[in-house]
Amino acid sequence: MSADNAFTDEERSGLYRAIFERRDVRSQFLPDPVPPDVLGRLLEAAHHAPSVGFMQPWDFLVIESREVRQRVLDNFDQENQRAADNYTGERESTYRSLKLQGILDSPLNLCITCDRSRGGSNVLGRNSIVETDLFSTCLAVQNLWLAARAEGIGVGWVSILDQDKLAQVLELPEGVYPLAYLCIGYVSEFLDQPELQAKGWRSRLPLDELVHHDRWSGALGSEHPLAEWLAERPERK
Repeated sequence: MSADNAFTDEERSGLYRAIFERRDVRSQFLPDPVPPDVLGRLLEAAHHAPSVGFMQPWDFLVIESREVRQRVLDNFDQENQRAADNYTGERESTYRSLKLQGILDSPLNLCITCDRSRGGSNVLGRNSIVETDLFSTCLAVQNLWLAARAEGIGVGWVSILDQDKLAQVLELPEGVYPLAYLCIGYVSEFLDQPELQAKGWRSRLPLDELVHHDRWSGALGSEHPLAEWLAERPERK
């Protein structure tokens, strides 16, 4: 098999390290500012994400104002209370003990939006699946997140927000959806494992239980090369 287009072992190792050591950061932010060249590289990485029909539906709102961030935090507090009401007993206690945002702790916030009209009414590849603009913007978030890990920058996605109220706070135009509200900054450490796993909320599902063969009901036979690799691979946190 030709490997002419493959990365070197060192380059490949760096890519996989970023993937496996990426964390959703809430509690470890430092006050140190993110230099403009570093932030610029992160945004450039996000802007080079793949997008259906090359529509590039994303925009990036760099949010440093404490007033704006406080309004977003108020939104979070209200929605977080509603979310906590979904649980009872020990599960509720655990939920309320979790720190699920770093809106004021991080030196800057970033909202990645999706302009649902970008590219016009007929975007190549979007005719059957209208949501591909949202999927494409998620890829921009992932690009930024992995690049941030490589730069030693922590990222936390705040998903417990009323998106309509968030759009009002950020004065977004009609048709522009606030897809990801991110807290960004240097951190004191990257945790050894995801925080929700470390605190017993959920564990990572076994990969071999999630791989199907040919159809949903199909399982990889024990002699299948992939099944052998899955059985022999080291477990990752």
